[in-house]
Amino acid sequence: MKYWREIIAVTQRILIELLRRRRSLIFWSIFPISVLLLSGFILAERAQLPINTAFEYAAPSTLVGAAMFFSCLGGSVATVVAEREQQTLKRLFLSPLSGISYFLGIFLAHSCIAVGQTILIYTIAAFWGATFKGSILLGLIIIFMTIIAYVGLGFILGTQLARRIEDVNSLIAAFGVPLLILGGAFLPAALFPPTLIDIAKFNPIYHMNEAFVAVSAKGESIREISAHFWFLLIFSIIMLVCGWLSYRRMLIIERRL
Repeated sequence: MKYWREIIAVTQRILIELLRRRRSLIFWSIFPISVLLLSGFILAERAQLPINTAFEYAAPSTLVGAAMFFSCLGGSVATVVAEREQQTLKRLFLSPLSGISYFLGIFLAHSCIAVGQTILIYTIAAFWGATFKGSILLGLIIIFMTIIAYVGLGFILGTQLARRIEDVNSLIAAFGVPLLILGGAFLPAALFPPTLIDIAKFNPIYHMNEAFVAVSAKGESIREISAHFWFLLIFSIIMLVCGWLSYRRMLIIERRL
């Protein structure tokens, strides 16, 4: 119970700070909505798809490839860097808060944000007639693994490469935008030449996108997406472990300063 109370306390603090910064919350809503609408209408026009089918394909790509990337990955990087820059971590060392509670609290906070974005995106997609065709449980598992992968990677980048708030945007732009494009977040991977497809298979966002599109828009089972599913499962576990180790290393360094 002690750890659970600490995790909830950290989660509430992060979410309350986000609510106070309404501008960030609004932007995190505007961005996925804009990407969803653009992708949906472009697919409907260029691929000659019914509008509901176009949004069925656009919604999962927008969610895991764009919305969660910036909220879970970019948000966790910004949170870690801000806590270091504002000396919050040093104040936490004086409290009985455990390191694992703080780590899981940040993870839970960004999971709440991701759930909110999921509801937002699929509500708008449903307005245009889109439906979720596959297993809801399998879809939730893919979303959960995506959150783990993004937040874990966010801890790695935030503790090892970013030192100031100003570093966050350049870091996300340098690493993220090429991976998003190559992962099929803005342009369907089916349009890629064979060489890029071979390269994209090493990109976790590609597997997130392909797995979730297959389940959401095509109604495929875990057997049909097994390659993407296992890649994402292994990657998310690696990112979780590496993110925790990076976080522990940061704590050791901060205590020495």
